[in-house]
Amino acid sequence: MAQREQLLLDFLATTQWKTATRDPLAADASGRNYERLTLNGSTAILMNAPYEAGEDVRPFVAVTDMLARFDLAPPQIIAQDIENGFLLLEDLGNDLFARVCETVPDLEITMYSAAIDVLAQLHKHPAPGALPPYDMAVYLREVQLITTWYMPPLTGEVSSELQGEFDAITTQTFARISSQYPVLVMRDYHAENLLWMPDREDTSRVGLLDYQDALAGHPAYDLVSLLEDARRDTSPDLRDKMIAHYLENTDQNAEDFLASYALLGAQRNLKIVGIFARLSLRDGKAHYIDLIPRVWKHLMRDLQHPACAKLSAWVAQHLPPPTSANLQRLRPVT
Repeated sequence: MAQREQLLLDFLATTQWKTATRDPLAADASGRNYERLTLNGSTAILMNAPYEAGEDVRPFVAVTDMLARFDLAPPQIIAQDIENGFLLLEDLGNDLFARVCETVPDLEITMYSAAIDVLAQLHKHPAPGALPPYDMAVYLREVQLITTWYMPPLTGEVSSELQGEFDAITTQTFARISSQYPVLVMRDYHAENLLWMPDREDTSRVGLLDYQDALAGHPAYDLVSLLEDARRDTSPDLRDKMIAHYLENTDQNAEDFLASYALLGAQRNLKIVGIFARLSLRDGKAHYIDLIPRVWKHLMRDLQHPACAKLSAWVAQHLPPPTSANLQRLRPVT
């Protein structure tokens, strides 16, 4: 830790922020941490992403450049130390969508409409060729988190036969996601990664965070991230209005898009339940367990779409719901 701190100080010494005060910001589920630097009334954000913690700032830098080229609003990179995993970023403020919605609920429709406009603008462009594909191999690897981390504490180890059945059904189900040119998918496009900046204009009013895991995938994916939020409730009215707003501003076929939305919603929500179980059991972050019931509701709604029929039947037969007793079994042993 002392060595890491010295590397950080050496990095700051190469910038005008070397004498700035440093205040830690809330941590997320990753190995990164952040600090707000203050100097002479100005602020900046320091990203500390150790390679030894499985982090890598290079994708963040690359995707930041892509989003800026599409006239969107990622933070500008002020200074960087790629070798040691430090970035100094523009401070986009504190007004996370989730926070503003809580304090000024009348702004919810305005902010979410602006977030949809960001996606509509982004989706005018094909995904940059440098992005890896969000393809079937990734879909399957991600949904297998549910059988690896969520099911075993509740049902015992998943047999190879049951795993094979799950893999076959998910492969068949996700093969129905409509085929079209892929777009840049940020993957964690939700209310705690979006900042409201009303003094700016148009899509620049939406500040973007946490997009370093971007892939080239289906346009519906980031709508699912936004509207089936794991951390805050979204009403049916909001979801319906925002999907309609997106369809009005793009050339998507509504029927195909809604089917893909449900399929990707099922895929994403199965993955998230598995991730939250892993964060609790492996990493000791038990508070993520409290979010599973909301994600489960999203999953159940997505599985009602006819395109998800076989997967829905498998889930109903084999996947235990997150009852209070089951959630308790997912908490880390203390």
